[in-house]
Amino acid sequence: MDSQNQKSEINRRKFLRNTSLATVGIYLGILGTPKVFGNVLIDTNAKGIPDVKLNNGLKMPMLGFGTYGLSGDICQKSVVEAISAGYRLIDTAKVYGNEIEVGKAIKQSGIDRKQLFVTSKLWVDDAGYENAKKGFEETLQKLGFDYLDLYLIHRPRGDVKGSWKAMEELYKAGKIKAIGISNFDTAQLTDLLSYAQVKPVVNQIETHAYFQQTNDYAVLKQHNIQTEAWAPFAEGRNDLFTNEVLTQIAKKHGKTTAQVSLRWHYQRGIVAIPRSSQKVHILENLNIFDFKLDDADMKAIAKLDLNKTQFPEWS
Repeated sequence: MDSQNQKSEINRRKFLRNTSLATVGIYLGILGTPKVFGNVLIDTNAKGIPDVKLNNGLKMPMLGFGTYGLSGDICQKSVVEAISAGYRLIDTAKVYGNEIEVGKAIKQSGIDRKQLFVTSKLWVDDAGYENAKKGFEETLQKLGFDYLDLYLIHRPRGDVKGSWKAMEELYKAGKIKAIGISNFDTAQLTDLLSYAQVKPVVNQIETHAYFQQTNDYAVLKQHNIQTEAWAPFAEGRNDLFTNEVLTQIAKKHGKTTAQVSLRWHYQRGIVAIPRSSQKVHILENLNIFDFKLDDADMKAIAKLDLNKTQFPEWS
């Protein structure tokens, strides 16, 4: 962990200790679930995480657990704790180097595989028709599965057309329940749609208070493609966890800045996949369905948009 991320983590823990969440239990019931963009449905499971219906009819949890940056025993332990806490959407990728640990954790959790929604991603090295099929089979083998719920092209690099054709065939063969993309801008999406026989269900992109992607979000909504946010906290960059506006909104609702950030995504109809190796944060991030941001809150957060990536190394 670099010094900037360490500082963000410390700030988040300090804020957490200063809120009522530190001493109360986690309650995940939904109180008056709001109407949000997209076809959001109420999940009937005990944890109360709503689903969104994707454009192929598949239901996907609106809140999941990300695993980027987690490895080895820490990854396995964190995923087990996340599933135990109530997460049913688990997100991984070949390039994360943790598909084996994620697969082991899912088996260790004791939860029926059919109750989980697992996402992985095709890396640039496996772009192209033949390579994509091989890459997918390697992912399945590492996870120990016979199918994936969602498979994404991780970055629009190399032979995207060949990769998409392979993924369409795997989808039609029932090896993948849904296929999608990640980090595609509107021009790259338009190009894909020009030849795709199967429309992507999801575009997983950087989305948070500092980079709200309003144009991309509108285009995806127009095409009925679900927006999914990676780094919904911007990984604490630019001091997001101690941002004055988010802090004031959090105090108003008796929540944390992290919870406000996730609630903001939820009310925009965006799926978010926060990551943490700390059990208290894994639980904290689930506790966003018992309050609602009002219009003033949403407008205040909208003004935080810097309209630029906080991850220039990924550009």
